[in-house]
Amino acid sequence: MIFRSKHHIGRVSPVSGRSVGAAYQARRRRRQRFYGVLQKLFMIGSVLGAIGAISLAILIYNISQKLPDVEGISTYIPAETTKIYSADGMILAELHREENRILIPIERISPTLQKTVTALEDTNFYNHHGIDIKGILRALYKDILAMSFVEGGSTLTQQLARNLFLYKQKKLIRKLAEMILAIQIERQYTKTEILEMYLNQVYWGHNAYGIESASQMYFGKHANELTLGESAGLVGMLKGPELFSPFRSMERFKKRQKTVLQRMSQLGIITEEDRDNAYNQEIVLSVRKKHRYKAPFFTSYVVEQLVEMYGEESTFTSGMKVYTTLDYRLQEHAKNTIDKYIELGNRPYWIKGEKVPSLNYQEAAILSIDPRTGYIKALQGGVNFTSNEFNRAIQAKRQPGSAFKPFVYLAALQKGFSPGSIFNDAPVTFNTIEGPYSPQNYTLTYTGRIPMKKALEKSINVIAVQINDLVGPQNVVKVARQLGISSPLKPVLSLPLGANEVTMMELTSAYMVLANMGVKVEPTAIVRIEDRNGIPLYEHQVQERKVFDPNLIAALIDMMEGIVNYGTGRGAKLPRPMAGKTGTTSNYKDAWFMGFTPQMVTATWVGNDDNTPMNNVTGGWIPARMWRDYMKDALRNEKAQAFQRPRGMVTRKVNWETGLLASKYTPEEAKVSYLEYWAGKEPKKYDSAETQQEIKEERSQVQKEQNELLDFFEVN
Repeated sequence: MIFRSKHHIGRVSPVSGRSVGAAYQARRRRRQRFYGVLQKLFMIGSVLGAIGAISLAILIYNISQKLPDVEGISTYIPAETTKIYSADGMILAELHREENRILIPIERISPTLQKTVTALEDTNFYNHHGIDIKGILRALYKDILAMSFVEGGSTLTQQLARNLFLYKQKKLIRKLAEMILAIQIERQYTKTEILEMYLNQVYWGHNAYGIESASQMYFGKHANELTLGESAGLVGMLKGPELFSPFRSMERFKKRQKTVLQRMSQLGIITEEDRDNAYNQEIVLSVRKKHRYKAPFFTSYVVEQLVEMYGEESTFTSGMKVYTTLDYRLQEHAKNTIDKYIELGNRPYWIKGEKVPSLNYQEAAILSIDPRTGYIKALQGGVNFTSNEFNRAIQAKRQPGSAFKPFVYLAALQKGFSPGSIFNDAPVTFNTIEGPYSPQNYTLTYTGRIPMKKALEKSINVIAVQINDLVGPQNVVKVARQLGISSPLKPVLSLPLGANEVTMMELTSAYMVLANMGVKVEPTAIVRIEDRNGIPLYEHQVQERKVFDPNLIAALIDMMEGIVNYGTGRGAKLPRPMAGKTGTTSNYKDAWFMGFTPQMVTATWVGNDDNTPMNNVTGGWIPARMWRDYMKDALRNEKAQAFQRPRGMVTRKVNWETGLLASKYTPEEAKVSYLEYWAGKEPKKYDSAETQQEIKEERSQVQKEQNELLDFFEVN
């Protein structure tokens, strides 16, 4: 007997004429195979999941066995000390977490601050049991998108565990350990106790640990006296205490304060009116006590690098030994030199027949680096670190004035111009997109035709702008970039006059390439770092990179030696081979001297933080004398060493006014001297009677234009 149903094989659809039963049986077989595959995958997944769960359980168990006992957490204070040494063995700093910590009970901490810190750092603090699953999933999602650990997702309890026992780096093992400890802490302590411990342990910048230390250091008050605005600012700093410190930048501090207040307003903790009033509240900072660092401008620069390399926690607790490049004797000499010239600047002076009460500059800086290694030997970034931590050698961007001109002349040498190439120093106007541009010399006078070398010696603006125009501003920018200037530079005609702002470190780095004959090395402050057991963590390697033809550099240095022997830098002259360049900006807002020997490059600067003009202070005056006084002592143990001489130069006796070789037709009163040219670029023709007549006519025209210009300035 054959069993038949509506799905039997022989049944045919009256509509399509196809076998309905065969189609049904085919679908049935496919479903069976699909469910079979799913069943196998489920079994495999179950096995893998079980293995994973067991592995994770074993991992968690192993981690938990190695974790510290949380029962003593409330009294635990790390005691490892990081020490920073100078090159000559002086201890510059001992970094301790506990050195600036004052433990206080929760009752003495402002309730406003307590609400503020939970609002920003852990909104769900009073509801979770150590870990916040939603926060972890949110952080995991962001980490997956970024393909790296970018979001922490840590609760306050996890942060407390990390701060006390674990490393700052975001590693999976550390994260699991952090969670386990957080759960254990939550079982052992109440929320109030956890919050109290957190606020007593957390780092608030400038070696202040705990809210009481931070409150007293920043605002000169106890933690229970903090206002909403002050609390929001402090909590905002936790993202980066050194970066958002109001001592470093009130603008960044206020930006973070605003973020915290907006968050509290969104959560309904404060009203919009409270938010606005707190933000508009004046922040009154306390006067900082005497800093405990030796060479504080340099040492704080090193500490910032350590924090960037290892994180704040490790920097202040891991017991590292940090060996730096600083020569402490030179550093003290740099500070004393600045103190001397600040005092001199505050005395009365006769300037242009008028007695002024002072030279009107309040700040100065010195930076000294060995160009062969990049080792920073002295760094004095201001007059008084205690009253103002702003580091003018590292952080300040100032106009370099004519100290930028050597880069223009180097570009000219690169394009084939010679030190003896003749240019005409006379009134000139350039047509630019922004309109006519007429550069002026500092003296408002003109010298007529002059060799390029002498133009650099006298720092003649008109010639520098002409050269910039001939070689192309883009090429000058390229040269500056090769030398080490990284700040934005506009390729404009006024580029040689130093209108673009740069840092002292950048400018010094560029001059290091000149002193090192075209070889670039990066400035460095740290030579070696060891852990507390003496195991090396970091070893600096001097990386040399040739960026310029040493023959071109030698030619430029030969020109720059003339600046200190005969030109604007005579005030810095030492009885040894040296080169340098003065820099003075418009309205006397900045004055520089950049000088070097083969063994050392030193920058000196004076000015005012608020750009108040000085009283006729030029780079060839105060900064040049500062440089000389400092370098006399800095180089006392260094043997005088000559610079490499340029090759491929020929010397010819030339009449400046004609640019031709001197002959019997050259007048006795003409400026005639031996000038240097690249071989093949020297003049071939001699003076003639015809050229002398042309020069007379040209000289007459220059004198006429000069008189008209002087009359114009007298009238206006």
